[in-house]
Amino acid sequence: MEIERKFLIDVLPPDLDKYPFHQIEQAYLCTSPVVRVRRQDDDYILTYKGKGMMVREEYNLPLNAEAYAHLLPKADGNVLTKKRYVIPLTEDLKIELDLFEGKFSGLQMAEVEFPDEETAIAFTPPDWFGREVTCDPAYHNSNMSLQA
Repeated sequence: MEIERKFLIDVLPPDLDKYPFHQIEQAYLCTSPVVRVRRQDDDYILTYKGKGMMVREEYNLPLNAEAYAHLLPKADGNVLTKKRYVIPLTEDLKIELDLFEGKFSGLQMAEVEFPDEETAIAFTPPDWFGREVTCDPAYHNSNMSLQA
């Protein structure tokens, strides 16, 4: 189960370069249900996501580089690329800050995953977070992949 909230980011946090990051490339074989392939650094993942905005099923399966290379050309629409910074927030929560590249260069979005719905609902975002887009389908990466 994935429980997350998403926010646009207008101003990046200070000292961003002190946090670890991943280079991500991902594409969508299907958007309903969501079936995604992702390369994150040197790891390859096939993901299924169920319906929902803040709460939805999510299953991740490992792929190898050859399987990823085979599936990537079969994807529909845009291949999304981004740099993802991982910023600790509390002992249990972390911010995944995505700085999009390529077609969506300039878009900055933060996601926070939660252990349960109660924690997600009670969450107060840091001051540097902008507008919440959790329930805006335009900011789901699967929908972004279909934008012309």
